[in-house]
Amino acid sequence: MAEILYGRPVAEAITAELTERAAALAGSCVEPGLAIIRLGENNSDVAYEQAALKRCARVGIKTRLFHLGADAAQSELLRAIEEVNCDEAIHGCLMFRPLPGQLDERAACETLSPDKDVDGITGPSMEGVFSGTGHGFVPCTARSCLEILDYYGIPIQGKRAVVIGRSLVIGRPAAMLLLARDATVTICHSRTPALPNICREADILIAAAGRPGLVGAGCFNPGQVVIDVGINTTPGGICGDVCFEEAENRVRAVTPVPGGVGAVTTAVLCKHVIEAAERRLKQRN
Repeated sequence: MAEILYGRPVAEAITAELTERAAALAGSCVEPGLAIIRLGENNSDVAYEQAALKRCARVGIKTRLFHLGADAAQSELLRAIEEVNCDEAIHGCLMFRPLPGQLDERAACETLSPDKDVDGITGPSMEGVFSGTGHGFVPCTARSCLEILDYYGIPIQGKRAVVIGRSLVIGRPAAMLLLARDATVTICHSRTPALPNICREADILIAAAGRPGLVGAGCFNPGQVVIDVGINTTPGGICGDVCFEEAENRVRAVTPVPGGVGAVTTAVLCKHVIEAAERRLKQRN
């Protein structure tokens, strides 16, 4: 039977560390601040925002909300982003995406100050991920995958890793993080021929394709660690990209959905806000 890699203890450990760092910042008269920009009332966005607000309150991060209608004009969104850029009390910004279809998402992302981009959506942040320079911030969900591996003591160096998913939000940055830790990485996707054969070779398998049940019994091996990033709403409820019941009898360890990677993401978001505040303080001094 596989070890279940729950996200909650990982998030709690991160939160405990961040509370101390936030207190240290307060001793230097710095109150970390996060802005959240949300357009419309998408249920998953609202749920994530509520979770983020609770986590920020526990850590000691002040929050400011920018709620715009789903029919907002580009100019309205850009004004909100510019307000975030100019507010010295804000150290980081989370903007929910995808944006409504009438908006230019790329222009919106590039308007945000890279120093306040705590979710890896601007060009400089992505450049930092892919160049390995460490500049900017990695997308929170991608970093959450490695936080889980590290918390449970799962080695990365020298391991064969397979990432299913090629988005700039999770798949590609997660692959780059693994590569930076000396894993040998293969990026696959839903159209990869003979996908199960490639997956079976992995020591670490990260599923982030957004396809419920894509990763089944033929993808596993007994020594494997499986990180399921997928959060899919189906008639039967919320499920991941991995067939959990098939994985737990065939692999070494697996994350559940819900209760796995998603539970860590708000903690990583807070971690990035604290890091941004610490960077600002260092520059000031």
